[in-house]
Amino acid sequence: MSMPRQARGHAAPPAVRRPGSARRSAAALGLAVATALTGLAATPAPAIAAAPVGPVFQDGLAQPVFSSNRADWIRQEVWVETSVDSDRDGRNDRVHAEVTRLRETETAGLKSPVVYEASPYYAGGNDVANHDVDHELYQPRRPGRGWLNRGGPVRDPATDERLTAAAADGAGSDAKITGTGPQPAISTSHEANWLPRGFAVVHAESLGSGGSDGCPTTGGRNETLGAKSVVDWLNGRAKAYDATGAEVRATWTTGKVGMIGTSYNGTLPNAVASTGVAGLEAIVPISAISSWYDYYRANGAIVAAGGYQGEDADVLAEYVYTRADRQICRGVIEGLEKAQDRVTGDYSAFWDERNYMNDVRKVHAAVLVAHGLNDWNVKTKQAAQWYEALKARGVPHKIYLHQGGHGGSPSVDVLNRWFTRYLWDYRNGVENDPRALIQREDKSLVTYPEWPDPAEADTELNLTPGANGAAGVLTPGRPRHGRPVTETIVDDVSQTAETLAGAITSPNRLAYRSAALIGAARLSGTPRVSLRISFGQPAANVTALLVDYDQNGKAKIVTRGWTDPQNRRSIWKSTPIKPGSPYGLDFDMQPHDYVFPAGHQIGVVLLSSDYDYTIRPAPGARLDLDTARSTVMLPLVGGANALPPANG
Repeated sequence: MSMPRQARGHAAPPAVRRPGSARRSAAALGLAVATALTGLAATPAPAIAAAPVGPVFQDGLAQPVFSSNRADWIRQEVWVETSVDSDRDGRNDRVHAEVTRLRETETAGLKSPVVYEASPYYAGGNDVANHDVDHELYQPRRPGRGWLNRGGPVRDPATDERLTAAAADGAGSDAKITGTGPQPAISTSHEANWLPRGFAVVHAESLGSGGSDGCPTTGGRNETLGAKSVVDWLNGRAKAYDATGAEVRATWTTGKVGMIGTSYNGTLPNAVASTGVAGLEAIVPISAISSWYDYYRANGAIVAAGGYQGEDADVLAEYVYTRADRQICRGVIEGLEKAQDRVTGDYSAFWDERNYMNDVRKVHAAVLVAHGLNDWNVKTKQAAQWYEALKARGVPHKIYLHQGGHGGSPSVDVLNRWFTRYLWDYRNGVENDPRALIQREDKSLVTYPEWPDPAEADTELNLTPGANGAAGVLTPGRPRHGRPVTETIVDDVSQTAETLAGAITSPNRLAYRSAALIGAARLSGTPRVSLRISFGQPAANVTALLVDYDQNGKAKIVTRGWTDPQNRRSIWKSTPIKPGSPYGLDFDMQPHDYVFPAGHQIGVVLLSSDYDYTIRPAPGARLDLDTARSTVMLPLVGGANALPPANG
């Protein structure tokens, strides 16, 4: 997930109703807030010749015609009352938020739409310990014989050293604010871009973090409702209070809200949009989660977010638990550790609560999805499944895919065009633009009618064994289902996926390559594998890689996927494996859009444990693949015509 901006200290606010942890003395805070709320009564606003009293649009974009001087802006601090009591103190939680708006909203009757970012990271983070991943896999006994736990969570003494501001999005800086209102600001991101164009900006701290009440729950319903409450307040449906306890009304806004953010900050827009809240007109989720199960699990397997082996929902909640009271949420976080189930990896009611796909039918906000094609923290499935569901329901949608990893916002012009259309309601025709904007491998930006590319077709490839551990052949067409043709993998997690993909021979992987491509072949969508495997033991990881081999045989992993064969029937329940019995495993790799250059070979590599992502059991597990009954499905633009012929 995206990491916090700068950490800050806390001091108690006036004791009218403790809204959370404020950051300065009561007297100074009260004076600052009073000044902001009275429209700068202490310092009369100077007259500005020919100042605009409304937005100006040109070429479909809101123009920066308002002041860019922070001293001309009004800043307010509020605590918004929610409908939940997640810290169980007998009072509804309150969300700490700050508003930055133009002086004209006080002096000239300007009504501004709002660009809103919610985050659990503004107050920094705590030192946390990830779970141990070096242990045996869970092995259920057959029905009637009980259940045997051969794995389970163990605390790792190593500290998870997170990045700080690398994934924080938006323009602006954390420079000291010279304008009116509370000091220092929660964040100044987005202000430099949007206030000069007539928007207001709101930053809010997620429940359990910073100055907010409540408890962090890593995507739980309370966090959704906490972030939603700010939209409700901006539309007159919720109450907010200043540090003195006085009610504050948002009379300066149109009520039209656009949420934006990266990673956790981008996940909250998805969550809030899934409530169907009125007034949320647009969202821009960047590297965002649509289902938390798919962040920490994959097809029943316990799988890490890239770079954070052993992290899970409880660890992340502990990391962002930065409110002043550090004891009140202990029971909640302990409950997360139990409910997340690092033993079986099964889907459950816990994960179902954190699956925003369940409520995608309620989304009406226009959605501009942005994601890195090489993001292995929040993986591309999160964007692809969300986008596909929105598309199917006719929600206004657009997708931006780039060649980077975690984070990466569309350009200001792309965002401006989106927010201008849906927040200012200015008819700039954005809904008629091509739906997909993709940064190609050479860094050029290319538009496509839609994503995945409408010209892609699922192309089935079969596997022909190699000899003595060398790569076999990947060819178009369905396999001939004759007698089983078996190849064996011996698990050795000390060999990384990159090492195994590049190995000329190895007993620890199976590899299959196409003939050299005559022309470039573009993948657009979700690759899948259908494997027939038997196991020498009751538990094993199964990993599939899609690989690009250049003319020199150098391997580049394009995408990958994982499964727990115990979940072959359902992610909801583990079913025992009988050693020696063959099972069909059908699972997806992470979606991608990738061009294999002419002269390269498309490769598929199969292995068991994946050092950087899966649980890491002791070496030696045996997997036997029936190549005659196993296939790979690739979404290729042009279908099988993009590949050399089977006899080529």
